[in-house]
Amino acid sequence: MKIGGREYRWGARTYVMGVINVTFDSFSGDGLGADVDASVAQGLRFVEEGADFLDIGGESTRPPYAARAESRFSTEAREGTFIDEEEELRRVLPVIERLKAATDVPISIDTYKQGVARRALDVGASFLNDVWGTSAETNIAPVAAERGVPVVLMHNQRGTKYEGNAVAEVIASLQKAKDAAIAAGVPIENIMLDPGFGFGKDAQINLEMLRRLHEFQSLGQPLLVGTSRKSTIGLVLGLPPEDRLEGTAATVALAIAGGADIVRVHDVKQMARVARMTDAVVRGWNPPDSS
Repeated sequence: MKIGGREYRWGARTYVMGVINVTFDSFSGDGLGADVDASVAQGLRFVEEGADFLDIGGESTRPPYAARAESRFSTEAREGTFIDEEEELRRVLPVIERLKAATDVPISIDTYKQGVARRALDVGASFLNDVWGTSAETNIAPVAAERGVPVVLMHNQRGTKYEGNAVAEVIASLQKAKDAAIAAGVPIENIMLDPGFGFGKDAQINLEMLRRLHEFQSLGQPLLVGTSRKSTIGLVLGLPPEDRLEGTAATVALAIAGGADIVRVHDVKQMARVARMTDAVVRGWNPPDSS
């Protein structure tokens, strides 16, 4: 897959996506609000630390049930605040423009709004990351098709109830999203899929999905996994978001062993090291030439 002028060979190694939350209410405690300078500085630091992609988001996507789980750690935990398109653009466009001018690392826009997606691509984003990628209510695939850019389609749903086999249902939903994107004109080689850890799933389903991640390879698309600092880690370890580094590392390593091609993380330096070490085990390791 070509993204932003770079070529990515899935299966060769794991790629790292650094999260930049230009929000005031991020679940992970790293929201930078309207501070453009801080957001750009974080992005450039991520590049130095080994990020292969930068993911810019201007609206909190914290699900209500995740907010409730987080409330045990902080009285300030609350549901994500939905914002209008104008406000989202005001937050993300300056950050994308400045990072595009400062680095050639591809930038994704984390949005489900077509208008935001188009404007973000206009100012330098290279691909789209849609957290409602399996929803009929919003559909960003036509933008990916008309602009000829890759898109990440994430599984999401309102509530955490499933009929029976939750993992099988998530896989089936992602297959439908993939088919819909192709029908909308997105080339199959431009589609990435995300199981959506923490979105429309309780802690037990999240853990089961990680155990069975290899089953998602049946979809035949590159797999993006985002477990970083999620509430399931907090529930298992009894820790707030800022203390979930080790728990995140465990889930990242297991995700890579299960077939993840991209890991979306908040702690790039540490998780890039986890990815390299896990790749050495899972994909093989060639020692550096000592000659």
